[in-house]
Amino acid sequence: MFSSLSSCVQVEEHHAVDIDVYHCPKCDVQHGPSLMKKRNNWHRHDYTEPDDGSRPVQAGTSVFVRELQNRTFPSADEIMVQMQGHQVTQKYLEKQGFRYPITVPKLDGLGLKLPPSSFSVRDVEEYVGGDKIVDVIDVARQADSKMKLREFVKYYYKPYRPKVLNVISLEFSDTKMAELVVVPDIAQKMSWVENYWPDDSFFPKPFVQKYCLMGVKDSYTDFHIDFGGTSVWYHVLWGEKIFYLIKPTQANLALYEAWSSSPNQSEVFFGDKVDKCYKCVVPQGTTVLIPTGWIHAVLTSQDCMAFGGNFLHNLNIGMQLRCYEMERRLKTPDLFKFPYFEAICWYVAKNLLETLKELREDNCQPPAYLSEGVKALITALKNWLKREVTEPASEVPDHIRPNRLIKELTKEIRYLEEEQQSGAGGSKPMKSQGSGGCPLTRSTLDRASHHARRTARRLRHHHHHHHAPKTPSNLEILELHTRQVLKRLEVGPFEEDAPFSSTVTAKFNKASVASAAAVERSLDNNLRLVMFVPLLAGLCREHPTSLTTEEEAVEGMLSMAGLLYPQRPEESSTAQEPWWSSPAHRSPDRGVLQAQQHVRKECRAELSQRIQENKNFMDSQSSGSNSSEAWGDQSPSRAASSPLCLDPSPGTDYQYCETTLSPPLHPSKRSAPNTPPISNQATKGKRPKKGMATTKQRLGKILKLSRNNHFLL
Repeated sequence: MFSSLSSCVQVEEHHAVDIDVYHCPKCDVQHGPSLMKKRNNWHRHDYTEPDDGSRPVQAGTSVFVRELQNRTFPSADEIMVQMQGHQVTQKYLEKQGFRYPITVPKLDGLGLKLPPSSFSVRDVEEYVGGDKIVDVIDVARQADSKMKLREFVKYYYKPYRPKVLNVISLEFSDTKMAELVVVPDIAQKMSWVENYWPDDSFFPKPFVQKYCLMGVKDSYTDFHIDFGGTSVWYHVLWGEKIFYLIKPTQANLALYEAWSSSPNQSEVFFGDKVDKCYKCVVPQGTTVLIPTGWIHAVLTSQDCMAFGGNFLHNLNIGMQLRCYEMERRLKTPDLFKFPYFEAICWYVAKNLLETLKELREDNCQPPAYLSEGVKALITALKNWLKREVTEPASEVPDHIRPNRLIKELTKEIRYLEEEQQSGAGGSKPMKSQGSGGCPLTRSTLDRASHHARRTARRLRHHHHHHHAPKTPSNLEILELHTRQVLKRLEVGPFEEDAPFSSTVTAKFNKASVASAAAVERSLDNNLRLVMFVPLLAGLCREHPTSLTTEEEAVEGMLSMAGLLYPQRPEESSTAQEPWWSSPAHRSPDRGVLQAQQHVRKECRAELSQRIQENKNFMDSQSSGSNSSEAWGDQSPSRAASSPLCLDPSPGTDYQYCETTLSPPLHPSKRSAPNTPPISNQATKGKRPKKGMATTKQRLGKILKLSRNNHFLL
């Protein structure tokens, strides 16, 4: 929108605020150029205010920067840990902790790979593309705007720069420049996203590991904590940056939260509010690592290009959660928070449960940072579940049973505390981490060995708890097959691949044991047949002639679930069979067919009842004013533009379109009814970025809606 507007009127977004009277290009010839606002001061964000000495200096203005450079601060040498690259290892940080900033004067040994120091702003444009829209901060106004990268490059190389512009949110993971940068080993190995984010997650993956920062002299970013309490690495490729660092003590965090929410924030230098604010000069070629929660401001003392990235990790889980909750209290817009922070915490909790179980089996005591982190995580997860009652935007991932996960984590912590008490009482203590055969962390285990140990534990668990295997219920079998159908739709809805059929057959052949175990592992108790009913109701609504009776509806649903097979060709009176009855969808096993007929018989009555209930529900919704809200926007324009519309075969009357079950948008995707004023958060740190949702992710969202009983029967 802004680019088309700026090209139309030939005015950049950040210049628009300077225009008093605008003259269009045609009027320029007759009336001259647009009239600009008159500058009256050099110390206020609004430079048209009168300079009568009544208003204090605001952050980022030229007067502020000059005063900042003349101030004295305690040296960061008091708190910085200077290390060589090869010393910055996961083992070292796990043992010593990661609570103070680290500075590494040379690149060697970090595993960090970057372009040469001759790499220029023009080179960035070449690798990223001049049409890339970048967030640019007008430093003197501390205001955020957007412009094309090529326009910033033109500005950068002007002999006279009328403004101080700063680029700090250019995340380039999705560009050619990504190939030129390899993040430090420590950031890669410890990152939650790299270690725990599953490939099949229906939440888009966060991209926060590769930023390019381009700032001109006197650029300033005010005090902030990086989003989600992430730790951050910076490397100055050329130029120089000055960091002003404040330790995240309980008192300082409370002061920071009060300062962040104050109306005169820009008029108060936060460094004056705390006991100590340390100054750290980062010259060319130096790398710094800033731990969780450190409050910092950054001054660019000379034209500079830097690279950096953010990562969550296991060492400071409690502090990360505190920073996230502070963001929520400050009502930080989703645009400036870690993408799907709560979702990744659920993934981490699931993995740490496995880690704790393995350590307990090996009679190993987890390190203090891990046990304390899990305790903090349990508290946060409980609170988030309670909050879901009033705030429906859930980030609990699919296939995670939240209450059960919390219960098992709590049990592991209780085991640990009991062992510690018994150890203190004189009985045989557990081995501590790092001693003997205890691995330092799960991530240092050999992958194959880790998988074998986990499998063995699960087998023991099932042997102990399932002497008499539970036979899956009819609905569980139906649900299991629905997942198979959805997987097939994702791979290719029109293929007639035998492997799919054989997979389904195998599942049924082992229904008494394997299917039960699979259902227990992969399906929540609250996932019901409801997932079919809205889908079929949407099909009926779009194609009323294709499913005219409840009996046909039941047949269609059972067929799509793989529970109904057609008559033999010689018994069939129709010339053309529907898509689900092709040979690839038939089972050659007569026993399987009989089992499915039994399931079908018992399910048909319940299906009919639920379809009728849903039909009544739809009738009441369609007569009310909120029907579109309940079922999603089903207008013709919306349906026509839907990216996912699967037509099983040319001869089929109905099709499945995503528009029928459009999931509600995540808050970060929703458009606000009234555009809020620009948040000062936009100028106080990098913007995170998340990837695009895949077809599989969208199908996952549909399943999740059903799981959360979005359509209640």
